Amino acid sequence: MTLEVVILAAGQGSRMRSTLPKVLHPIAGKSMLAHVLELAKAVVSSQTHVVVGHGADQVKSLLTNANIKWALQSEQKGTGHAVAQALPAISDDAQVLILYGDVPLTSTATIEQLISRDPSSLGTEQLNLLTVELPNPSGYGRIVRDSNGDVVAIVEQKDASAEQVKIKEVNTGIMCVTATALKRWLPKLSADNAQGEYYLTDIIAMAVSDQVAINVCHAADAMEVQGANNRVQLEQLERYYQRRYATQLMIQGASLADAGRIDVRGSVETGNDVYIDINCVFEGKVVIGDNVRIGPNCLISDSTIAANAEIKANSVLEGAIVGEGCSIGPFARLRPGSILAAEVKIGNFVETKKANIGIGSKVSHLSYIGDAEIGPDVNIGAGTITCNYDGLNKFKTTIAEGVFVGSNTALVAPVSVGKSATIGAGSVITGNIAEGELAVARSKQRNISGWQRPKKLPRD
Repeated sequence: MTLEVVILAAGQGSRMRSTLPKVLHPIAGKSMLAHVLELAKAVVSSQTHVVVGHGADQVKSLLTNANIKWALQSEQKGTGHAVAQALPAISDDAQVLILYGDVPLTSTATIEQLISRDPSSLGTEQLNLLTVELPNPSGYGRIVRDSNGDVVAIVEQKDASAEQVKIKEVNTGIMCVTATALKRWLPKLSADNAQGEYYLTDIIAMAVSDQVAINVCHAADAMEVQGANNRVQLEQLERYYQRRYATQLMIQGASLADAGRIDVRGSVETGNDVYIDINCVFEGKVVIGDNVRIGPNCLISDSTIAANAEIKANSVLEGAIVGEGCSIGPFARLRPGSILAAEVKIGNFVETKKANIGIGSKVSHLSYIGDAEIGPDVNIGAGTITCNYDGLNKFKTTIAEGVFVGSNTALVAPVSVGKSATIGAGSVITGNIAEGELAVARSKQRNISGWQRPKKLPRD
């Protein structure tokens, strides 16, 4: 029996007070719907169906996954009506997992437990239901059980009796049901309720009537099945996600100065004995080696940092490769294409871009190094700039091993500096420099005797 996933993503989300469809609001840098699609992929579904409605074109344009089958719910008539829109495209022999585009953080382990089947039940109809116990279940549909403890119905709060309102076990909306049963029950749904909607939950009573087995799985953490209907709940989900990821990092071998002050918007892989200070943000794919120290307030995206490197406070790394034992910052920016060999030092207020910097070289402060090939053991003085752009085209600067570049130097690319050459401070280099040469390119100093400073004129 194959597994097909139906994701309900048609809601407007008016309480978000936004023009963005609710399911496109982000958690950890990607939309809630993208999180749910990743979950569907993780449980190896044969086909994923997404039911869209409000902002359908916007949702489709941002999620161009060829494996998605789209279904349109043009009128918002409830969850049962939403699932029915996907029903014609679902195989009769499928097991159907129903998820929600605004419930983004359900774990793969919980869903795998939900969809697991007793091998002896294969070929028979079955309904697996995910529930959760809440200390304050207000607003949720209650799980009604009989004297034997078997589930017999789900009652929405607006339709619940005084006794049913006291029930703490509630419906998450997430369920897995055989397609044959779903196709038999959905056409029978009625909108005769307080909301005037077709409730998917009414199929529970139909399953009981048809003597279809109802298996209940419990979510380990209520936040796994928390939806986001407003920005307060969105922030709660964000913090839950970040705390869960911080815990994983600590288990991997990273020490965090404060697990509540780190944000991961992608993936982070760490070695042993890594230290991450407060207010650091990681985006895309970041790989961090053993014994790396990252100071406070750093932004690191799509970068690799080798063992024993140090990223000092307030530094930004974007698409950079940092070699073993490097020292970066504080207040440094490594832009895409920055490749640093071992023991390189990039100091405060230094920016690099498409720069390949050799072993042991130093760019200690107040410099811009872009479109450059720099050999080992090069010293770049303060205020040095590689002038790589003529207004239309980019050009390369090449600096060989052992070069000393004096402070406040401008290297007007394309230019090449030979091994062990020296450039005097304040030079504007427009031509190549051969190995071992000293280049000085600046105006001759004049000292004028008897110079009179300007005097302040009297006021009228």
